[in-house]
Amino acid sequence: MFSLISGIFTSGTWEEKSDEISFADFKFSVTHHYLVQESTDKEGKDELLEDVIPQSMQDLLGMNNDFPPRAHCLVRWYGLREFVVIAPAAHSDAVLSESKCNLLLSSVSIALGNTGCQVPLFVQIHHKWRRMYVGECQGPGVRTDFEMVHLRKVPNQYTHLSGLLDIFKSKIGCPLTPLPPVSIAIRFTYVLQDWQQYFWPQQPPDIDALVGGEVGGLEFGKLPFGACEDPISELHLATTWPHLTEGIIVDNDVYSDLDPIQAPHWSVRVRKAENPQCLLGDFVTEFFKICRRKESTDEILGRSAFEEEGKETADITHALSKLTEPASVPIHKLSVSNMVHTAKKKIRKHRGVEESPLNNDVLNTILLFLFPDAVSEKPLDGTTSTDNNNPPSESEDYNLYNQFKSAPSDSLTYKLALCLCMINFYHGGLKGVAHLWQEFVLEMRFRWENNFLIPGLASGPPDLRCCLLHQKLQMLNCCIERKKARDEGKKTSASDVTNIYPGDAGKAGDHLVPDNLKETDKEKGEVGKSWDSWSDSEEEFFECLSDTEELKGNGQESGKKGGPKEMANLRPEGRLYQHGKLTLLHNGEPLYIPVTQEPAPMTEDLLEEQSEVLAKLGTSAEGAHLRARMQSACLLSDMESFKAANPGCSLEDFVRWYSPRDYIEEEVIDEKGNVVLKGELSARMKIPSNMWVEAWETAKPIPARRQRRLFDDTREAEKVLHYLAIQKPADLARHLLPCVIHAAVLKVKEEESLENISSVKKIIKQIISHSSKVLHFPNPEDKKLEEIIHQITNVEALIARARSLKAKFGTEKCEQEEEKEDLERFVSCLLEQPEVLVTGAGRGHAGRIIHKLFVNAQRAAAMTPPEEELKRMGSPEERRQNSVSDFPPAAGREFILRTTVPRPAPYSKALPQRMYSVLTKEDFRLAVKIIDGDV
Repeated sequence: MFSLISGIFTSGTWEEKSDEISFADFKFSVTHHYLVQESTDKEGKDELLEDVIPQSMQDLLGMNNDFPPRAHCLVRWYGLREFVVIAPAAHSDAVLSESKCNLLLSSVSIALGNTGCQVPLFVQIHHKWRRMYVGECQGPGVRTDFEMVHLRKVPNQYTHLSGLLDIFKSKIGCPLTPLPPVSIAIRFTYVLQDWQQYFWPQQPPDIDALVGGEVGGLEFGKLPFGACEDPISELHLATTWPHLTEGIIVDNDVYSDLDPIQAPHWSVRVRKAENPQCLLGDFVTEFFKICRRKESTDEILGRSAFEEEGKETADITHALSKLTEPASVPIHKLSVSNMVHTAKKKIRKHRGVEESPLNNDVLNTILLFLFPDAVSEKPLDGTTSTDNNNPPSESEDYNLYNQFKSAPSDSLTYKLALCLCMINFYHGGLKGVAHLWQEFVLEMRFRWENNFLIPGLASGPPDLRCCLLHQKLQMLNCCIERKKARDEGKKTSASDVTNIYPGDAGKAGDHLVPDNLKETDKEKGEVGKSWDSWSDSEEEFFECLSDTEELKGNGQESGKKGGPKEMANLRPEGRLYQHGKLTLLHNGEPLYIPVTQEPAPMTEDLLEEQSEVLAKLGTSAEGAHLRARMQSACLLSDMESFKAANPGCSLEDFVRWYSPRDYIEEEVIDEKGNVVLKGELSARMKIPSNMWVEAWETAKPIPARRQRRLFDDTREAEKVLHYLAIQKPADLARHLLPCVIHAAVLKVKEEESLENISSVKKIIKQIISHSSKVLHFPNPEDKKLEEIIHQITNVEALIARARSLKAKFGTEKCEQEEEKEDLERFVSCLLEQPEVLVTGAGRGHAGRIIHKLFVNAQRAAAMTPPEEELKRMGSPEERRQNSVSDFPPAAGREFILRTTVPRPAPYSKALPQRMYSVLTKEDFRLAVKIIDGDV
């Protein structure tokens, strides 16, 4: 046996095992509750065989765990570390009749005697809400009866300690005179509900501030944060006298020595408001609700709200001819009015401006936030710009989008998600979301048709680590970039034709070497250069190749049946720059890197479609051959470009540049005895009829500018614009929810960094880990998404509680650094622990603050003038004389009475006895533990 350390009932690990039994045609659940103990050694087991009273009886005298803040009710009432409870299995069932109770108790007593079990066994009787238990424990020569009294109203004679002592003494019936002294432990609990002068500091959201650049009192584009109500509803102060003896203290119906200020121990717990309304949680929750809506944008805004005039929609060929029209619409300056003129025109045809879900001021502010290049004289390049409010690109916070599959925090997609969130919450709800999305889609088409790059998107192909909507926007930007470069190339080509003879047109490209070329680009194996570095030259890019005349002009048809010698007579075209080291194997001419087409960018849904098409070709020889040809389109294009730039070249020359690992060189000794390098194609290149050989044989010497485009930007842009136009608000919310969760996590991390709460840091890491697992899968379950949002809301409430407590305890007002650290540590413990001990009780720094909180609340309740407060801060006698007490009446009073007496006879063994009582306004409970020995 070993004594329990202080606080083990709360800090220790409790476990339970349950089973169901049937007794007298009645189902009961049997639950074994026990505290996990480390030192359960053999000695403890051997002692059970000796004449030693059971463990539960020995624990009666231990005072280290008298008032555990969090434990099973039987642990608090009887101080047990192990017990078994038998209760009706169904929640609605109850043991109400006295005969059933007696039958159960007698059966329990017989079972304990037959088995030799020394663990206390309880039976729950009456309705479960009353928490009434009776029980028994047996040991060698001893027997413990656990009895209980429960009343809804406290009898007047038992409202104080003297009356409870009378009950206890009569209950134990000690035959000795005088009676042994009774040891007493007392706890009074006071509740503070009125936080006078400590209003909740959260400002209500300013809905009208959006036009001025703010939403919810915050900078526009930022998520709100904080609880709309005080998340701390009550403060419970427990004043404890742990070791008192009968006779040294008076507590009766006339006078009491139990002044809370004089209590040696103070402990505090806070009661948290249940599900406080939190701005960030509501924001994300309301946005998530859109995911369940089924209406389309047209159904929400009205079917004809955005339709063209009948003459514009009558013939689809008009739209197609407009899309393929080479001339671009001249736009002198990009501005907000230009950006939304098309949408406004269409809306006004069918409804008034005042009927629009979003007014002009709100809409223009949002569009300027999303498209900052609209106010600049020179449009931005469309690449991601650095914002001072965003984390650095190499930081862990910035790269969260990789884990969440969302979008970078400075991207257009991310900003769009925030704007839609705010519109849904503050302006028009679902209709406002549909309206803004329609405007956004119209803006995307406007930029495509007028060659304006989309800002806030990283250049390059779609980033497959981001959400699909972000990939679609990046794809559209790629299309705009290609179209813009092609249009500029046509203008340049047209202007240069007047200055260059037709016969010299091909020479202009022969010496084209960009000034900004990096040295690394010239390394062996580099696959040409980017589109931007050559598309603004005089090189023209054909929409589609019409063979015959263009090829005849260069004599390139001879390349079909002629060998390297015939090809060597062709004029080189489409050269980028000369390779530094390599020369052609057959004629020794320098090898030139050709201008090549870039591979077609792909979004993840296009990749999936392509994979499905390739998989459907099957495993037959014909299917495999067709699959290889489909996959070698880019290879064929590069071969044709290489042949055009290097007349007289061979497959070996192409492999040396394109795939150096497939050209194996080794040193050999020639006829003259000199060591020379001899090369040959790798084994896979020598396989008969392999893809590379077939592609080389079919490739014509055609420069990239004359080839059919690998990437049809017009078709792909129209596909993207169509995809955007058919998105329902629910689809849009699904796409952008990862961005919203991403933004919420960043906001929580930002707010936590101001408070520095260690427990919150751990929870945030768990949220990130959980979110990364859920969001990486397509179409995550709603239940899992709700769990993530619930976790974010809980963290927001936790941070709000910390701020509430810091405001109430005035941590920022402390002048001494040591006191400030102690208070912050105290507040942190209040958040994490069920109950916190106040150092110095009422005389410590935290105790004085708590005392002042109660005094202010009492003064406000009694409407006492402030000067009266000074009178009460004197001696205890002076405070009692005042009409208003510093503390309200105790909400709960708990007493534990202990003694050691012989029972049932004077010559019996002296055994511990215990009685616990709790008195509240509408509840009175006695839990008596009487131990009898052998007569």
